[in-house]
Amino acid sequence: MSASEDLEDLPGVGPATAEKLKDNGFDSYQGIAVASPGELSNTADIGESSAADIINAAREAADIGGFETGSTVLERREQIGKLSWGIDEVDDLLGGGVETQSITEVYGEFGAGKSQVTHQLAVNVQIPAEHGGLEGSAIFIDSEDTFRPERIEQMVRGLDDEVMEDTMVLHGVAEDGEADATDEALFDDLVQSMLDKIHVAKAFNSNHQILLAEKAQEIASGTQDDEFPVRLLAVDSLTAHFRAEYVGRGELADRQQKLNKHLHDLMRVGDLNNTAVVVTNQVASNPDSFFGDPTQPIGGNILGHTSTFRMYLRKSKGNKRIVKLVDAPNLPDGEAVMRVEEGGLMDE
Repeated sequence: MSASEDLEDLPGVGPATAEKLKDNGFDSYQGIAVASPGELSNTADIGESSAADIINAAREAADIGGFETGSTVLERREQIGKLSWGIDEVDDLLGGGVETQSITEVYGEFGAGKSQVTHQLAVNVQIPAEHGGLEGSAIFIDSEDTFRPERIEQMVRGLDDEVMEDTMVLHGVAEDGEADATDEALFDDLVQSMLDKIHVAKAFNSNHQILLAEKAQEIASGTQDDEFPVRLLAVDSLTAHFRAEYVGRGELADRQQKLNKHLHDLMRVGDLNNTAVVVTNQVASNPDSFFGDPTQPIGGNILGHTSTFRMYLRKSKGNKRIVKLVDAPNLPDGEAVMRVEEGGLMDE
């Protein structure tokens, strides 16, 4: 929050209310401006009419919520970053890489490589921009006990020598001209530095997962002036707890309502902090499908409409994986091939 943004300057916000708002991640005018009255009311223990007044004042102060020209939208979109998968074919599919300020969903069956993608992106986000990184840190919400620091180390070792040496300089473990990809001591320092920049939390159930998304907003907003601001929020997997806890058609509406709120919390992190949001998703087999692939992602239309980009991973021969772009607002569908190696994701 900038010095000019004092929450107590908003009508109806005293010290106690301001403290409650900050504790729940509403620490800027922009964050309050995009909240709903009900959400703010529950957070700060105030009436909905008072919450609506606070939101309207924040919208005026933050100068958002009105119409703007297409040229202004184009100008703002030029600030969007593209995070490389490290696979040329996949980056081409995505128009340059995973976009910040968007939700990218990666779904597929068990063993298709979804967790490999989240680990690789947690590494790639920390490399220099000229090599496809965003020079930022990552938040990893782990609902299936998939995060492995050893895998991060393997993927760092799998980086191209030039990329690794430039990353050593970026992380301050070596001076320019002195970085050496074969120096084990420098490599160990780089791995430690990169692991320190991945904020990991294990989600024990769906309610805890929702709370972690709110906490992620707090962490992300608090790092925006740091040397490595949060530029990636990965959730692996998005739907596992919701699927396990809400069983049967009778609970489907409740599940979808909670999932919808969770997705909007994640979207807020991306929008407010110029962060790429990548979520993995489980699949189910559709028994009514007589033609084509019966595999369908969990989450229904709510997830389908909220995800900006949908990527389908499926197994191929050996360590090869087919990556299919299923849905994107401005890109054609297409497929690419990648390999899952010990050193990370590699070109075919």
